[in-house]
Amino acid sequence: MKIIKFSRAFLPCMLFSGVLIIAGLVGYFALGGFNMGVDFQAGLIQEVQFAPPALRLTYSGQGNATVSFDRNNLYIVVSGSGVEGVTHTFPYATYTDVAALTAAVSQIDGLQATAEELAGAVKTAWLVHSAQANPQLGAEPFVVHYLNTSDPSTPPIPIEDVRESLSELGTVSVQILGKPEDRRFMIRMQDSDISGKEEQIPANKIIDAMEKNLNLGADGVAVTNSNYVGSRFSKTLSDQAGILMVLTMLLILIYASIRFKPQFAIGAALAIAHDALIMVAFIAWARMEFNTTSIAAILTILGYSINDTIVIFDRVRETRRMFPEDAFVDVLDRSITETLGRTIITTLTTMLAVVSLYIFTSGSMKDFALALLVGMTSGVYSTIFIACGFVNFWDIAAKNKKKKVHNSAIRLAKT
Repeated sequence: MKIIKFSRAFLPCMLFSGVLIIAGLVGYFALGGFNMGVDFQAGLIQEVQFAPPALRLTYSGQGNATVSFDRNNLYIVVSGSGVEGVTHTFPYATYTDVAALTAAVSQIDGLQATAEELAGAVKTAWLVHSAQANPQLGAEPFVVHYLNTSDPSTPPIPIEDVRESLSELGTVSVQILGKPEDRRFMIRMQDSDISGKEEQIPANKIIDAMEKNLNLGADGVAVTNSNYVGSRFSKTLSDQAGILMVLTMLLILIYASIRFKPQFAIGAALAIAHDALIMVAFIAWARMEFNTTSIAAILTILGYSINDTIVIFDRVRETRRMFPEDAFVDVLDRSITETLGRTIITTLTTMLAVVSLYIFTSGSMKDFALALLVGMTSGVYSTIFIACGFVNFWDIAAKNKKKKVHNSAIRLAKT
């Protein structure tokens, strides 16, 4: 078997990596840090579904009437003073379309149900409701929406159009949820744009802006979830993410120290630190959203990289026992060459799955796949040229130190 002299590239590759890491740090500070995703920004978060209205419910009878839903039923609960509490259940399996459901609900005394003109034939399984709406029925209509994603006349709405529709409100982050044809988005307005403006920019102004600027019509947007994340919680989440990565590298260093000699452990730690910095540099320069998915990608790559490093270090230890007379640099070259086939096969088969993920997904999952592709490439590179390169330089330094001590001892003996 021909031994490839990987050792000749140790120093050039280390210098090249240093340039990449410095460029990444420069980009990080020059571009104002990460393009923080919605997970790490304080402010208002709304998950919205573009869904037209199907029917409207009002109540003018005795007591109180409240409406609730699950995946298969609509419930109307009537209770209060002078009224015997009763729960009316309307299974979607029985009332298969909006017209049938409207007729059944209207049988409740004091409750008025009005179906939209074109929504009578809509399947009840497609109904959704807004989490922002008041479930207690009264004179103000409670709007029930429906999903029209299967209608070819309702194409996906580009995320750029959603951002543009909200530009008048200030800095707003938009993220696609699910597939583009689902027309579901996560909207976040930063805390700095809300503070002192609660009356000017309430949650419903975001909905009004989209309905107006995207020509969705009145009640064309359903809010499926609405939350406010405080700055303290956002900062805590960011700090915990950083601590998690530091602890991961520390635990890997401890594990490698127990299994191998200190120089191997430090080499492994440098390799995974290199991979983390390369991914950080890529995310900063590419202006990808830095969110919990990015953290998951980085941690995945750290695990992938250390696994590859451990495999090569194990082979180095075995080869050194088999060829004790060989120079250490030759042992490294032999070990890397012998494990090269395994490294290539493992990496390529994993990349095939990740490439599929990149091609057939969108949004944050597409970014996750792209980050994994960069990270896996960096992981193989760092295992061979950073981890093994450091161990080689450690061995050279140790021999030079030993030689220096030996020469000093000889000079001392002569004097």
